[in-house]
Amino acid sequence: MLILITNDDGIDAPALFPLKQALDNIADTLVFAPDHNWSASGHPKTMHRILRADPIELPDGSAAFVSSAPPPDCVALALLGLVERRPDLVVSGINHGANMGYDVFYSGTVAAAVEATIEGVPAIAISRERKDDEIARGYHDQRQAEVIDYPAMSTFAAYLTKKVIDYGLPANTLLNVNIPGVPWSDIKGIELTRLGKRVYRDELISREDPRGRPYYWIGGLPPHGVADHGTDIWAIENKLISVTPLNLDITDHRLTEDLKRWKLEDIPL
Repeated sequence: MLILITNDDGIDAPALFPLKQALDNIADTLVFAPDHNWSASGHPKTMHRILRADPIELPDGSAAFVSSAPPPDCVALALLGLVERRPDLVVSGINHGANMGYDVFYSGTVAAAVEATIEGVPAIAISRERKDDEIARGYHDQRQAEVIDYPAMSTFAAYLTKKVIDYGLPANTLLNVNIPGVPWSDIKGIELTRLGKRVYRDELISREDPRGRPYYWIGGLPPHGVADHGTDIWAIENKLISVTPLNLDITDHRLTEDLKRWKLEDIPL
């Protein structure tokens, strides 16, 4: 059993190596991560530029790869044969920042797990809620270790991964996991959930560069969410770890029945 570990925060993300150490206890592991942060990059598929993947050595002496590729392509490179053994399972994370509700359509963390699922490999995406004070400090601030229990999160991730190994996942299905941004001892349990509704508060910021040319920035306040009971957003607000099964089939089957009344066959061609 070989577990491929990737993320969208980059090879230097402080959560990556503790996750690898925890997963080492249940299977062989291989880290294949991007060389920089790809947060909110969605699911890019590189078709018009070269990709690089360089072997590196992790602090424990194990071999890994760092790549110019976005997270989904890191997974693709590994599954398409760049590594000697084809991975049997993919764990993406642990992301610094929740990926709840509509976030799953933006998230590079989730996209990496989706890529594995498309290729027929079971996958888990794991993220941790980010609090405002953590945003102000910055992800790589050493003080983050004072409030983020990387070993505990990673141990939980390993236990969950072992469940996936033991029970399997249906084809075209992955798990999206979110961990509350509270001290580990304050977490109240684990909840099976559905996707909630994210409310984005984006704002268009327009400025001029020194040459007088306009440039733009999408800013605004961080998103919040509607905490309907049973959703991932509700779980996080109640200090519960959220486990949401996602399916690649995003067809709205209910609307299909309504669309039949539109008599689309009557549209002249």
